[in-house]
Amino acid sequence: LASMSVKEILQSLVDDGMVDTDRIGTSNYFWAFPSKALHARKRKLEELESQFAESSQKKEALQKSIEKSKIGREDTAERAALLKELAALRQKKEQLKKEIDKYRECDPDVVEEMRQTNQVAKEAANRWTDNIFSIKSWAKRKFGFEDSRIDKCFGIPEDLDYID
Repeated sequence: LASMSVKEILQSLVDDGMVDTDRIGTSNYFWAFPSKALHARKRKLEELESQFAESSQKKEALQKSIEKSKIGREDTAERAALLKELAALRQKKEQLKKEIDKYRECDPDVVEEMRQTNQVAKEAANRWTDNIFSIKSWAKRKFGFEDSRIDKCFGIPEDLDYID
């Protein structure tokens, strides 16, 4: 604290809201009223009390909810047997899901989706092949290159053709 200047200490107090400041002309004026701190503490106390009351209400509501949910869930032999059966049925459901997933590629919907995806890919490949042929044709007319030279320069395979 000894190393801090008065200006730094005042700025710290202003930042903490303990001191007010105002610039009048070329001077800075600082002041603090004892009642301001008292009012700030009262507001904080009221805010904390309201939060406490709200939290207490939530706690009571949750405890009532817990008590309500416990009704009908008493530990009985019948309940234990039903829980055991439920666990066994869930495990069987998971096994059946795995079994279905094994044969998923035979599902008609999946097969149809694959056909549609393949059709879209085929059309895209043919469109790009058409683009390549158009550019080759343009390059032949513009520069007089041979097909083999264009293919070699651009790495185009000789057997490039549309997909049936």
